[in-house]
Amino acid sequence: MTGADRVDFVQGQMTGDLRGAATPGLVACAFLNVRGQIEQFARAYKRADDVYLHLDAGQAAPLMARLKRYIIFDQVEVQDVSETLGTVHVWEAGTVPGWNADGPDAQSFELGGGVILAGRVNRTGTPGVDLHYLTRHEAEVLAALGGEAAPLDTLDTARIRAGIPDIARDGFLGVLPQEVGLDVGGPLPAISYRKGCYVGQEIMARLEARGVTRYHLAQLAGDGWAVGADVTHAGKVVGQAGLNAGGLGLARLRKDLPENAEVEVGGTPARLQSLSAQT
Repeated sequence: MTGADRVDFVQGQMTGDLRGAATPGLVACAFLNVRGQIEQFARAYKRADDVYLHLDAGQAAPLMARLKRYIIFDQVEVQDVSETLGTVHVWEAGTVPGWNADGPDAQSFELGGGVILAGRVNRTGTPGVDLHYLTRHEAEVLAALGGEAAPLDTLDTARIRAGIPDIARDGFLGVLPQEVGLDVGGPLPAISYRKGCYVGQEIMARLEARGVTRYHLAQLAGDGWAVGADVTHAGKVVGQAGLNAGGLGLARLRKDLPENAEVEVGGTPARLQSLSAQT
């Protein structure tokens, strides 16, 4: 996103406080509908000349269409660069050449023959770094990092074990952010209750005042279910399961389930495990 109004415009769309972030800076956020339900999750990079929104694969086009619907007199231009930029996550931030551990959450430096954008992102329970680079430089960037690339399911196993959701991959779109770990104090905080108006903000304010939702993010032990499968207990649907990896999965579940409850996920036996990050 470029243009003189880019920060103010996207501030009115997202749950995170981009205006209050440093430049350069990085803010996790959700884009909600008027009912407060998640349409997209993104990490917003605030830079001197643009705002870069990084989403899961396949999510950029729907978000761009949404943003364009709201542009009226704003001086904002939106471009989908999914085919231009690639991303790799490095689990150990200290192994990235050029990364300043004491620097800002978003940094730019040369790596592999070009300038990359790097962001401090915890995807596995260990402080790591997302690196965004021009796809034509991918071979050089990976060579400069050294080591071997792990498959995505290895990262999924680690993040699920750590209790960190991936909103798109876990199928948690269409629910309230407080139900899947995005609230203040959750494993993936992405809401500011003090930033002012944005789409869905009224619902967020009501939930903050009420201080409770019926559902929260929990962990299930078991194998073999599909993303979005219903979780049942005593014959009643009590939530939906996310991605299964390494014998574990995250789930949006009712808070009144007993500890260590035996449940079924799409007919497959599983056991509830509470996350230490839950409030």
